[in-house]
Amino acid sequence: MDDEVTAEAYDRQAAAFLAQGRQAEATGALCAAMALRDGSALAFYNLGTAYLQANRLAEAEAWYRRALAADADLVAANQNLAVVLERLGRLDEAAPFRARALARHWLQVEEAGPEAPRVLILAASGLGNVPLDALLPRGRTTRLVWFLEYAPDAGESLPPYDLVFNAIGDADLAGPAAATLAAFLARNTRPLLNRPARVALTRRHAMPELLGDIPDLVVPPVLRWRAGPEGAAALTAVLAARQDMPPPWLLRPIGSHGGIGLVRCDDAAALAALALRSGEDYYLTAFHDYRGPDGFFRKYRLIFVDGVPYPYHLAISPQWLVHYGSAGMRGEAWKRAEEERFLADPGAVLGKRAMTAITQVARRLDLEFAGIDCALLPDGRVLLFEANATMNVHLNDPPDLFAYKHRFVPRIFAAFTAMLERRLIPANH
Repeated sequence: MDDEVTAEAYDRQAAAFLAQGRQAEATGALCAAMALRDGSALAFYNLGTAYLQANRLAEAEAWYRRALAADADLVAANQNLAVVLERLGRLDEAAPFRARALARHWLQVEEAGPEAPRVLILAASGLGNVPLDALLPRGRTTRLVWFLEYAPDAGESLPPYDLVFNAIGDADLAGPAAATLAAFLARNTRPLLNRPARVALTRRHAMPELLGDIPDLVVPPVLRWRAGPEGAAALTAVLAARQDMPPPWLLRPIGSHGGIGLVRCDDAAALAALALRSGEDYYLTAFHDYRGPDGFFRKYRLIFVDGVPYPYHLAISPQWLVHYGSAGMRGEAWKRAEEERFLADPGAVLGKRAMTAITQVARRLDLEFAGIDCALLPDGRVLLFEANATMNVHLNDPPDLFAYKHRFVPRIFAAFTAMLERRLIPANH
């Protein structure tokens, strides 16, 4: 079917949607028809981006692929298709699109005017970077996003900057950039936030050593393991010799985020049956049941700015794998009311012992920006899920449902801005 016939099909689809009163779907179909009639890579890219922003990943993928069929070198389409594929868990498939984009666009400069502070952002390709859109908003900060593994030098060709923020929050993904990063750090004279040496200590298997002696904090044992040709059967043998890691276990590929690739294994047989990729590294974590007395699981997130914890959100779910977006927070008023109480007074919700433990975590990490995902156990202790810099902070929730977030979350942004101002040194001084 040629593009014009397909456009006409979308016209008919739009008419049908309008007849049913489905305005949003009709608009989408009309936009698709317009893009097909235009036929340009940019038109397809714009439509793909609209679907990406709506988190309709399958449609976004289809339109980005059309854009690249029209112009394989369109940088933004390559980059955004990589984002879509990563969110879908297809990391290997995403890699070549990311590489094609960044090989030509290794420094991305977003100007904000001559008086704005200039922040050099050290970044790695793929997942694992600190999300900075809300912390360093466009228009107020000139952002120089530098993808180190594609850089032609160790920073000699960079334009002027005032401050460096290391956004490579997942140390497991920093390997390809290690040599360039080391050479850059040796010559950098500007203030550096989130020092890579401190970020390296936040790997999952390093948490027990870094944080395990903090009172009232439960840090589950974590094993880092590289799969061989024999698969997971060899891992079960390793676990049989350990007394501190009884089942269940959580297995995840190293470098994965958002629950992508995460599997719960309730016994050795379930673990041995997994098809693991030889040569790939995995984290295996002892699972700790943190269900509350009411049968729900609660995951608390607090953000650390200069060592001070700020409550960010609470997700409440009937499932052990808790994600804010799928926890039903929009549809359950009682959940939002409980989250509001947490944001208003985390000490009253978690208790003094828990807040003391969380504050100790912030100080032990010693990062300018980081955070913790955790649960509160029935005995008042804190169960650690993770504590690192790859914490997403935003204020995209609709204010009609989440008015309390729009009161409390800006405190995090204000604290981050104040921290930057304390450390900024103008580049011309």
